[in-house]
Amino acid sequence: MIQSDFPEFDPSIAQQYGDMSSGPAFMGIPIFDNDALIQLFLRFGFNMLICWIIIRYFYYRKSERKDFVYTFALFSVTIFLLIYLLNDVKLQIGMGLGLFAIFGILRYRTEQVSIREMTYLFTIIGISVINGLAMTLSYSTLIATNLLFLFVTLVESRLVVKHISSKIVLYEKIDLIKPEKIEELKADLENRTGLTILKVEVGHIDFLRDVAFLKVNYLLEGNEPNSIDAMTKLGQFNQIV
Repeated sequence: MIQSDFPEFDPSIAQQYGDMSSGPAFMGIPIFDNDALIQLFLRFGFNMLICWIIIRYFYYRKSERKDFVYTFALFSVTIFLLIYLLNDVKLQIGMGLGLFAIFGILRYRTEQVSIREMTYLFTIIGISVINGLAMTLSYSTLIATNLLFLFVTLVESRLVVKHISSKIVLYEKIDLIKPEKIEELKADLENRTGLTILKVEVGHIDFLRDVAFLKVNYLLEGNEPNSIDAMTKLGQFNQIV
């Protein structure tokens, strides 16, 4: 038998010095990982493309609210990178769902957020979480999942639904708030506001000043939401300026 002059390969030596094919490392952490970087850019670009289509062409087309466009985009970037970079960390399912719920129920203190904005926010978060966590799914499955999101949001953006909005009105003709004079009250409000009044609810009544707070439900022309309907004080307007 011919004996080799070279020592037998010991796998423990390779584990001790690390995998040299991954490039130079500092304190056990690779300085540059080409495959991981390409994977990050591909998934990040794909996630941003899907979210931007939903935000710009589905949400903004119907609401035309520029303040939420950047907010949704920044949420998408933050959630995707947070989930993607923590994907190697073995998180418990409860912790992951708790993190998802915290971002999903987030409310803004500067103004009241309508249900449509909250729905789109939850959708953007959901897409970013899926794209950040779906490391074991095939590309075809991941693309199909995102296309389903696009299809559903496209249907919502194309729906023509009559939007009923409401205003809080401080009303001085207190004699018209009686139940038997509701039609006169609606007619007076329609004449003074130019809106199609559907329903009027009487709230707080101040007999000392002869005024009452009314909640006026009306049909909004153009089907676009009104973001300042519920605001009654000047300080509330200053918060969104």
